[in-house]
Amino acid sequence: MKILVIGSGGREHALCWKLAQTPRIDVYATPGNPGMAQVASCYPASDPLKLAEALDINLTVVGPEAPLAAGIVDRFRARGLAIFGPDQAAARLESSKTFAKEFMQRWRIPTARFTSVASPAQALDELRNFGLPVVLKADGLASGKGVVVAHSREEAENAIPPLMSHAGGLVIEEFLAGEEVSFIVLSDGERVLPLEPTQDHKPVFDDDRGPNTGGMGAYCDGRILTPAQSDEILRTIIYPVIEGMRAEGNPFTGFLYAGLMMTADGPRVLEFNARLGDPETQPLVHRMRGDFVAALQGGATGKLPDTAFQWRSEPSVCVVAATSGYPGTPRRGDRITGIEQVTHGVVFQAGTELDLYGLKTAGGRVLGVVGSGPDLQSAIDNTYAEVAKIHFEGMHYRRDIGRKGLARWA
Repeated sequence: MKILVIGSGGREHALCWKLAQTPRIDVYATPGNPGMAQVASCYPASDPLKLAEALDINLTVVGPEAPLAAGIVDRFRARGLAIFGPDQAAARLESSKTFAKEFMQRWRIPTARFTSVASPAQALDELRNFGLPVVLKADGLASGKGVVVAHSREEAENAIPPLMSHAGGLVIEEFLAGEEVSFIVLSDGERVLPLEPTQDHKPVFDDDRGPNTGGMGAYCDGRILTPAQSDEILRTIIYPVIEGMRAEGNPFTGFLYAGLMMTADGPRVLEFNARLGDPETQPLVHRMRGDFVAALQGGATGKLPDTAFQWRSEPSVCVVAATSGYPGTPRRGDRITGIEQVTHGVVFQAGTELDLYGLKTAGGRVLGVVGSGPDLQSAIDNTYAEVAKIHFEGMHYRRDIGRKGLARWA
């Protein structure tokens, strides 16, 4: 069987790494990266549809959000090609914050109070209806950086112009207090298959300080949620989304990612993504046991298997190493050393490229190191020991990934 993975980041490297472990599977990727090339055949510059047809691909898996928002699934299905992901209409759950919030309102899915605005003047006027802190979100794709939690009126007003430049619109939300959790399921449009909960760390600095990023690390541990909490999320959020999208003529197939705030009043939706998270995917697949290929194939063909995934008992931790300047303008071209010394973990590459002299940085989030251990503290210690073996000029990373879990179970 031939599987094509679309994308070039750490999430896609992790997908290729996991898929390549299944016997009798040939993995291809476009555009790929040097790390993905170690486990897949990469085609750096190609039209994914033409490539899938030329290689006689049996199943395509879409990693990033931009191709989904642009309708790549619609193009593949029009040619009769199997692809796992939502079509353009269903992908609006991520590509339009206004669509997602209004959808949640229609289907009584718990989320923060909000308003959508179309101009800076309207935004300034509506701010008066919200207390502080207040959350401002670009109404469109922003690579995980389109959210500002403003703690003062001045901060909120200054954030409006750059956020509106992403897509022209803006969503203003009340601030929700609690702890964030990422809850991801596979769906074939009717049924769902949950993955283990994960926790992302978006701000660039320790203790959740500094601007938001695409994600500076994540960990996967079955204890993040209780069984009762997972059941409540499925009952009040996930199933209503799947049922509502189908009832409105936009059945959702693919990965449905619910970014949640676990508040004192229960789970509340912060955002939906229409694909796997990055860096949540890295620790997820590291812990995953069983046949991932069968689930993806079943999801793409409307026959999602009923069997739940099996998971290793050990928690997994992913620490992202970023280059100087990130999340602003990243520095590029610095030599990366030490990856070959990582022997008790896995390095998933993202912003890297290869030249005659070796591996060098080529983006903001350069790589993610994943490790595990018999308990969360051991997993954290083991992962950071591996991170310390890697070096490139300007390399920086958070040193508190997983700490919230330790505090929760202390």
